Amino acid sequence: MLKTELCGIQFQNPLILAAGVMGSTASSLNLILESGAGGVVTKSFSINPNKGYKNPTTVAVKGGIINAIGLSSPGVKNFKNELKLINKKNRNGDENISIASIYGSNSDEFGYMVNEIESLVDMIELNVSCPHAMTGCGAAIGQDPDLTYEVVKASKNATSSNTPIIAKLTPNVTDLTQIAKSAEKAGADAITLINSVGPGMKIDINAGTPILSNKFGGMSGPAIKPIAIRCVYDAYANCNIPIIGVGGISNYEDVVEFLYAGASAVQIGTSIMYEGIGIFSKIKDKLKFFMKENDFKSIDEMIGYSNKG
Repeated sequence: MLKTELCGIQFQNPLILAAGVMGSTASSLNLILESGAGGVVTKSFSINPNKGYKNPTTVAVKGGIINAIGLSSPGVKNFKNELKLINKKNRNGDENISIASIYGSNSDEFGYMVNEIESLVDMIELNVSCPHAMTGCGAAIGQDPDLTYEVVKASKNATSSNTPIIAKLTPNVTDLTQIAKSAEKAGADAITLINSVGPGMKIDINAGTPILSNKFGGMSGPAIKPIAIRCVYDAYANCNIPIIGVGGISNYEDVVEFLYAGASAVQIGTSIMYEGIGIFSKIKDKLKFFMKENDFKSIDEMIGYSNKG
């Protein structure tokens, strides 16, 4: 009942760990997979090691958190060791789906990364949307339809085994549909909507200075969900590739909204900080109950429900 298919790959359920939360080691990724997630996305990593920004990098605000990690990365050669240790099946014998999140500053870097890791994962997500990335990375690419096209095209051309390429896009643009169409035209197999919103800032009123070392960062959590829902809804109406919805999901009702808007699967991140890894099994059980109560026999019947008629 809960199975969903993305780019020819079947997930046991539509709940996926989002990039950036518990995705730095194989042990934590395996823990999430055993907790009931249908798949996991690693923390974003790059060709060379990157320390990222100094602490503090995260601050709580009403409705979520603001973070500016700076895309810290151990480098692809080091992270490949973690990718090799991700369990291929869970204790029930079901296939575990692993997605690598990568970033770079140009199409050549993305192409190199894809070639390095495609044999180790099921799918690859291109982070062209981080609002607090180092110069030339993240949203600096994803806010430009031409640069987005170049990076996606280079990544697709670099695959030798047809590993699905997902473009994770930013909401911090005038016309997200234009960017989504550029990714689709370049050959993206799917898109993830959305990355964090912003950048935003929180000031310490006693010190009189911004709390984050980078001063500003991207906002995630429940407050951004309405923005994410609208982005998914618009993209579903204008694109012909699968969508993974992410942004502020904390319960099964949120998941239903994303599916109705047009998502084929969803990612959960910030809520883990408050609910723990048990959130996957909790949402999974309640989603199944909702489907039975409302006569849905499959996730596919729910995808784009609000866009129909």
